[in-house]
Amino acid sequence: MEKEFDTIPISRLVIRLGVPAMLAQLFNILYSIADRIFVGNIEGVGELALAGIGICAPAVTAITAFSFMVGIGGSALMSISMGRGDRRTASQAINNALVMLIAIGVLLTALLLLFKRDILYFLGCSDNMYPYAVSYFTIYVSGTCASLISMGMNQFILAQGYARAGMVSVVMGALLNLVLDPLFIFVFDMGISGAAFATVISQIMSMLFVLLFLARKSIPVHIGIGDYSLKVIGKILSIGSMSFLITILDNLIIILLNINLRKYGGIMGDKYIACAAVVQSFMVIVFCPAQGITTGCSTLYGYHYGAGNFKKAMEVFKYVFLLCAAYIGVLLICSQTVPYIFVRLFVSDRESIALASDFVSKYTFGMLGVAVQYAVVDGLTAMGRVKYAFPLSVFRKLLYTLCIFVLPLVTDLENIFYAGTISDVLGSLFTLVVFFAFVRPKLKAEMTP
Repeated sequence: MEKEFDTIPISRLVIRLGVPAMLAQLFNILYSIADRIFVGNIEGVGELALAGIGICAPAVTAITAFSFMVGIGGSALMSISMGRGDRRTASQAINNALVMLIAIGVLLTALLLLFKRDILYFLGCSDNMYPYAVSYFTIYVSGTCASLISMGMNQFILAQGYARAGMVSVVMGALLNLVLDPLFIFVFDMGISGAAFATVISQIMSMLFVLLFLARKSIPVHIGIGDYSLKVIGKILSIGSMSFLITILDNLIIILLNINLRKYGGIMGDKYIACAAVVQSFMVIVFCPAQGITTGCSTLYGYHYGAGNFKKAMEVFKYVFLLCAAYIGVLLICSQTVPYIFVRLFVSDRESIALASDFVSKYTFGMLGVAVQYAVVDGLTAMGRVKYAFPLSVFRKLLYTLCIFVLPLVTDLENIFYAGTISDVLGSLFTLVVFFAFVRPKLKAEMTP
């Protein structure tokens, strides 16, 4: 790994590591998208069931926050340690991460099942939605351990340069979910519960693949037993806390959006929330693959930072941004010209199609700024420079939150979806100014002998 990272041009490495990771996340999207597509087409109750899944989304995503905290934190520590030639810490990172994910998974499962009713109503669930939301939530949460381990430990596969293997683990689970969804939902007449069962089974299969791959002694850093360290756990949490907090804040934003749609939506509240679930589904297609690029390339950020190679680290920032911008640019064009093609996958009545299409266009107009956020914020996180990354991410989220509360007071409720555009544009401008004026010189000073 080290020899290739030092000799192969950064542009080629970004393509080699970033593209498979991006494709893996595209398939990973099928977990949530497939569920929503099939559930939204259940005869008679599709729209209400879709809204129920939308209500569950923040809690489901909160689970991934823990996998990112441990997976990204641990894999970043491993990459930085490899760049410094510290093999023992790299090995400790993967061993301690696995134990952390198992412990967190058991605890989360117990807490979420115990307080599921309170959680769902806090997230904006109505009495009509509750039977659908609680069915999906209960089954999905039961597979928390598999979800955490498959996503969290996959970061260690990617961080060692095995982008194709990381992609296979995700693609395998996604395709299995795509096959099981219609079988359970329609053939076995399990409804929304079938969607949840299909997802859990798929996540278990992905977990088994990841663990078997990382147990191979032929890879540079593999899973072992022992050598556990509170110091290493602390380092993992320190680096991974950034990804955890960002995901939690993203969840809070979705919750606040749903709460305001219910508060100001009146009799249209459930319909607005269902359409918001479609918007969030589209943004998952934007965010997850873009994050896949930065995750796949995180080892480049961490390795060259650990090795003190400032020039190559800056090249990683540049080429990751260009790859993210190319991907997001294509989706931006689609969202502004033919959003209804995507929307029709989830809803079928004309009113919902028109509303959701309008919401997608408003939400995504400035999303090219997301490429800046991912390249800079995720890059700094992979380098362990959370103190620089966190304020840049929080600024954008504060803008979004402010818009959610202010826009319904000064304009039509439908315009609340401009919150995404406003925060993306202003947030990316703020990130660029701070990075070039302050962060880049600091990094140069840190990495120059």
